[in-house]
Amino acid sequence: MVKRRLDVGRADYHPAYVVWELTLACDQPCTHCGSRAGTARPGELSTEEALGVVTQLSAMRAREVVLIGGEAYLHPGFLDIIQALKAAGIRPGLTTGGRGITAELASRMAQAGLYAASVSIDGLEPTHDLMRAAKGSFASATAALGFLKTAGVRTAANTNLNRLNQGDLEGLYAHLRTQGIGAWQVQITAPLGRAADRPDLLLQPWDLMDLMPRIDRLKLHARQDRITVMPGNNLGYFGPEEARLRSVHSEGRDHWQGCQAGKYVMGIESNGAVKGCPSLQSAHYVGGNLREQPLERIWNDTPQLAFTRTRTVEDLWGFCRTCPFAETCMAGCSFTAHALFGRPGNNPYCHYRAKARAAEGVRERLLPKAPAPGRPFDHGLFEIVEEPVDAPDPKPELKREYVKTKRWPRPAA
Repeated sequence: MVKRRLDVGRADYHPAYVVWELTLACDQPCTHCGSRAGTARPGELSTEEALGVVTQLSAMRAREVVLIGGEAYLHPGFLDIIQALKAAGIRPGLTTGGRGITAELASRMAQAGLYAASVSIDGLEPTHDLMRAAKGSFASATAALGFLKTAGVRTAANTNLNRLNQGDLEGLYAHLRTQGIGAWQVQITAPLGRAADRPDLLLQPWDLMDLMPRIDRLKLHARQDRITVMPGNNLGYFGPEEARLRSVHSEGRDHWQGCQAGKYVMGIESNGAVKGCPSLQSAHYVGGNLREQPLERIWNDTPQLAFTRTRTVEDLWGFCRTCPFAETCMAGCSFTAHALFGRPGNNPYCHYRAKARAAEGVRERLLPKAPAPGRPFDHGLFEIVEEPVDAPDPKPELKREYVKTKRWPRPAA
């Protein structure tokens, strides 16, 4: 088995797209945060160590590095790292909540060489501020888009979709359009970290049958506005709108091609831990630490990084094992499936699957089975219960209830 992984590691897989968590320190206590960000991890990489990582990333042919947190700008070497990435020929990007971005900081980012920034906005003002657990967060995120655009940084937005904000979708697009963004990525809130503590927040699989056509209509409209709308890695899969949703510039023939973690995608945690995707569960997918091993060895020689290179349809289970798209899709997003069931290989958050089950008169409901332990990038466990497709929904008024009270429900016991 080890030799098989080593042989596969010698293929032309390389970390072309890297998401690097510079610090877990954060200035917002977001209620759906997968990393449970707030305070810095013990033993985070110093600026000097981080600059050494940049050299290794360049040698591994990284093309783009997106800096995240927590909030990446809270790392003392943030601007130096951007500058080093740019000097190494790597495109530096940023994903941010935008709370602390001022006109001055945006200008300094641009001068350091920041290419693009995506600001996380998760609904219209009442919804966004509730999810971020920070009054004024919507206003500061919107202002950050303006500061970055004025500084000459390409701007985009990203949104986590769930049962609290799914009704805001069209209104949010209208707001983002007025901010002059060039792209918008939408994905679903997965039961990772703090979101695992709030199962009522999560979409049910059948919600995709309403959501995906709405996103498709927005994508068509956005083309006229010269805005690229793209689904995240855990949204969609082989519904009627798949080709258009996955295509960047035209309808094309694009489609989901399986999880790219450890193939062309890599994540780095702020203490130097390396995994195949930034959202993968740390307890299961960290292959090594940059303080102890060089990046090339971690990438090429560890099974935690190579799992997508070696798996086959025989590793799938449940509905996904029998799906006609199994060999291509490989059960969709790995971290989302793992966050539900403690292992990848079966993912009910699938548009094709929801429609196929509905044609049988059935829908799948996800019910919490065990809570998350409370660590960064952790998860609980869920189970699938089948019910009639027209069964009543026990939580139809989630947004009204929580926005009215301006209070988030207590985490699950």
